[in-house]
Order: sequence, then structure tokens, then C-alpha cells
Amino acid sequence: MMKMIKSVIALSAASLILFACGFENQKNKKAEFPVLGRKEYVEKIVDGQKVIDTVDHTIPDFKLVNQDSNWVTPESFEGQVYVADFFFTSCPTICPTMKKEMLRVYEAYKDNPEVGIISHSIDPEYDTVALLHDFAEKLGVEAPKWHFVTGNKEDIYELGQKGYMVTAMEDENEAGGYIHSGAFVLVDKERKIRGVYDGTKSEEVDKLITDIDLLLKTYEK
Repeated sequence: MMKMIKSVIALSAASLILFACGFENQKNKKAEFPVLGRKEYVEKIVDGQKVIDTVDHTIPDFKLVNQDSNWVTPESFEGQVYVADFFFTSCPTICPTMKKEMLRVYEAYKDNPEVGIISHSIDPEYDTVALLHDFAEKLGVEAPKWHFVTGNKEDIYELGQKGYMVTAMEDENEAGGYIHSGAFVLVDKERKIRGVYDGTKSEEVDKLITDIDLLLKTYEK
């Protein structure tokens, strides 16, 4: 009987060690994120043979101006993952909630140089650089950590719909005269979309913050 008890204890101890090791490996395992968006299929010649190569969707080039009158381009986020959204300062519906939630992201990463934020105005005629500067100042945030950008409205709408794949356009039937998505879009260091979150829901933004941490770990050597 004593021999059997010792065997059970030994087996239990071994199981605990294996479980602990498995848990540690799972904890240290780098998360895998899907690349979202439309894929392109490019034909090329390899060793004299015609092959089809799959190219992931990436955020296209853009050039917009921020609240400090500085140009913002994809190169502004070099070496960073970043979160993008679309809004307008006079928005009477979801924008105030979105900005409150994005402030949580800002506060979580304001001292982390690997994370940035960009908010695109879809009402650039009203949202001037000076107005965006005041808006950012009232929120207590600064560029280059958080860019509030404006520019040509057609360029911004196209960037939203074809680049970030979210709704951003004028609509006279909507409150405020514009319709836009409440999405927060997570973009990696290669300009690929790795996650889309509802910026009006705290639990979704909790997940975004968790995913930013996990995405950053995939860049660790």
C-alpha cells in the first residue's frame, strides 16, 4: 500500500511539473495574429515558371496634416504599431465615447515609443488645424503620440474605405451630416491590419490593449 501511495505522489508531482512547464510555455508563446483585408494575387516568374504570389493588404500611402501643422505619413509610424479611427469634432453621437475610450489607449502607451494613434477627421472643412489643436489640448494629449489629422476630404474618405476598410463619408440623413464607423483599427509595423475593435465598447478596447501587448511581443527577438 505504501509503495502504491509513493507512486501516486510521484505521478502527481510529475503531472504538476508538466502542467507548470506547459503553462510557462503557453505564457511565453508569441501570439499569432491574422492579417485582415483583401489579398491580392500577383503573377510572377520563378525559375522560368509562372506562379501566383499572395500579397497581404496594407495601408496605402497618405499625407495629412496634424494638430501641430506637421505632415503625417506612414513613415511617421516607422517602428510602431498604431491604432487608427475616424471621427469629427462636432459629432453628436458616438465620437465622444470613442475619444473617451481612445484616451485609455493613450494613457496605457503614452510612455511606449512603439505605439502611436491617429484620428482622421471626416469633416476637414470644419475641423481646421487650429480647431484640432484645441481639441487635442482639451483632451490633454499631444502629437506625435496621438495625431489628429485633416486634409482633402475625398482622400480621407478613400483612405478610410479602401485603406482601413471602415465607413467614412458624408450622409445628410445622419446626425451631424456624416456617417462613420466606430472602429479602432490596429495596424502593425508593416502597415498590415491585425485587428478591428468597437471603439464604443469598453470590453472591446480592453481586448485592443491586450492585443497591442501581444502584438508587440511578436517583434521581440
